[in-house]
Amino acid sequence: MTQTSTAGNAAGAGSRVVVLGDARLTLTDLVDVARHGARVELDAAVEARLKPSQEWVEATGLERPIYSINTGFGSLAGRQAFADPADAAELSRRLVLSNASGIGRYVDAELVRATMLIRAVSLLSGYSGVRPEVARLVVDMLNAGVHPAIPEYGSLGASGDLIPLAHLALVMTKGVDGRESAEEDLRNSGEVLGDGGVVVPGAEAMAAAGLERVALAAKEGLALLNGTSFSCAQVALALYDAQTLLDTNIITAAMSIEALKGFGDAFIAELHQARGQAGQIEVAARIRGLLAGATLTDGDRDNDPVRQPPQDAYSLRCVPQVLGPVIDTMRFVRGLVENEMNAATDNPLIFPALPRSLKAVSGGNFHAEYMAFAADFLSIAVTEIGSITERRLFRMDDGTLNRGLPDMLVNSEQVGMDCGYMLPQYLAAALVSDCKTLAHPDSVDSIPTCANQEDHVSMANNAGRHARQVVANIEAVVAIELLMAAQALDLRILQDEVTEEGLAPSSRAVRALVRSADDTQGQPVAHLTQDRVLYPWLRRAVELVHSGAVVDTVGALS
Repeated sequence: MTQTSTAGNAAGAGSRVVVLGDARLTLTDLVDVARHGARVELDAAVEARLKPSQEWVEATGLERPIYSINTGFGSLAGRQAFADPADAAELSRRLVLSNASGIGRYVDAELVRATMLIRAVSLLSGYSGVRPEVARLVVDMLNAGVHPAIPEYGSLGASGDLIPLAHLALVMTKGVDGRESAEEDLRNSGEVLGDGGVVVPGAEAMAAAGLERVALAAKEGLALLNGTSFSCAQVALALYDAQTLLDTNIITAAMSIEALKGFGDAFIAELHQARGQAGQIEVAARIRGLLAGATLTDGDRDNDPVRQPPQDAYSLRCVPQVLGPVIDTMRFVRGLVENEMNAATDNPLIFPALPRSLKAVSGGNFHAEYMAFAADFLSIAVTEIGSITERRLFRMDDGTLNRGLPDMLVNSEQVGMDCGYMLPQYLAAALVSDCKTLAHPDSVDSIPTCANQEDHVSMANNAGRHARQVVANIEAVVAIELLMAAQALDLRILQDEVTEEGLAPSSRAVRALVRSADDTQGQPVAHLTQDRVLYPWLRRAVELVHSGAVVDTVGALS
């Protein structure tokens, strides 16, 4: 639901504008808003799009129970219909108050922003029965940098992300007709993430931003709370970072293959075409391109390998067969995520064009099984990136396996004086092991709630939280490979096995990127000649991976 243009950004962090309207919201749009502060605007058709469902809610009589408009929720639905329109509005308010019961650390601002954007898109679909000012306020908060403090725990992924979204709704809403005292109003206004991690009352933050909180009308409480926006935001951000991570890992894998004097036979095009798997064919082609010009590798399509048999360990030889499925899985996950980012996911949805008199349809679009599966598949795929990468790190450290490099990739004056890159491999092993636990699928779990009315839930938020942690863990593993592959190539040059010009151009460029970087203490990320504190180098390497700098460096060569 977007168009793009450039203009001034009220949030002060970029010039791109994402216009919510008829075009689909993309993953790039979401990251531009959530991470880079792009401004959000609404197209001119907002009023016309939202008016039919809103008018039906306002005009419908209260003589019969209509779920979420004049009845209780969950297992309380249908017990009693509230005849007074003011009670229907109060119902929305009390729903927000009761559902804001999350605990745990506050999630980061980019996740809050992604959630707000996805929620706005869902409301703007025109099926939620909300007034335009409700959807517009979510957008105004984004542009003003008002980020509700949302605890990480509470959502079951059905009936939607009720608890996290209630913490968002608290900040933007207020009580009905003066039913709350000033003290209660402040206390019930939620919390906002302020500068420096300070948390301030929602009412104060909204006033400081010049934004007026809204009193909810009938249906609007559940429209704000019931949906998959929080879980979807988790998966979307994890996916975006995982795609950068994968592209970086293909590059660092090629550097390791070169540094370990690997065989080119494993990447010959005909071999992969014989299997016919698209991702595998793509990875092999990218590895061939990355190794073009390398003099350390042995054999290619046109030249017989010198050493026999021309077989590397699987962690080198099978990179296309492992990362190929990762590519294909991520493409599948992206389709699910971008569909969900553009979906109407609350309940009931209002369809004014239905021929029947009851236009409100109760269904289950709030059930986040799609996002639970997407997160689980992503966690499994990214864990495999780390698993195969860690084996290459082990191989580079082992003097019996690394084809002539010194033990632990350090050429000590006295053998045993320096540990070199021994401990970064330990770290990688710990991170990969953690991911093997985190990648256990959350979507196969379910705990019934709400007096068994909500008897199957997706656990999508748990899956999304785990997916983001898996990606962060494996970013560190790939960062370690970046450092160790650069060190190994240095050593090949120092051992007179190759000149710098004899390296593949891509490896040469990435090695130069690493060596030109300053670590988090302001020191150069240099060739390791004796033991030193390594965490500043590791932190800087993680930044190079996460930011996409490695991918951009190679991309600039073409």
